[in-house]
Amino acid sequence: MKSNIETAEIAQPYAQALMSIAQSQNLAEQFGEDARALLNLLKNSAPLQNLIDNPFIQAERKKAVLTQILGDGANPYLRRFFLLLIDKRRLFFLEAILQQYLVLLRQLNQTVLAEVTSAIPLTEAQQQAVIDKVLAITNAHQVELETKIDRDLIGGLIIKVGSQVIDASLRGQLRRLSLRLT
Repeated sequence: MKSNIETAEIAQPYAQALMSIAQSQNLAEQFGEDARALLNLLKNSAPLQNLIDNPFIQAERKKAVLTQILGDGANPYLRRFFLLLIDKRRLFFLEAILQQYLVLLRQLNQTVLAEVTSAIPLTEAQQQAVIDKVLAITNAHQVELETKIDRDLIGGLIIKVGSQVIDASLRGQLRRLSLRLT
């Protein structure tokens, strides 16, 4: 079982090392795209997640599978970094390392992450309105949207930027109205 504190303590130096490599080679954005793609793959592939989390699978097997997933087009620095994680028995922390790398990339680019939860998928115009609102609130240069669907909201949306939460959902309005009445 992964402890959040232990995971953060282990992931942070590896993410910083990956960022250092990326910056020295002017590949920070490319590594960011690769990190997002790999995180998406991990999220949607239970067998891959099992391979990474299972300590009984031999390192050579993990290396073979990871090399196959990355393909020939993968950046050699990134490939060597992942193989180093396997050699150091840190592949277990791959997801946390990639997430921390994306945090560092956002800081580098002065980008904020806005987690938007809505009852229905947002249109392009609605997404742009959310981005404009978040830019006005945070004074950031860019906004990265992470959207989720929650049918229980009934309508409206919830925007979370860092520790700040803007609840403009019907469920939230009904809850606030209920609190006022009681």
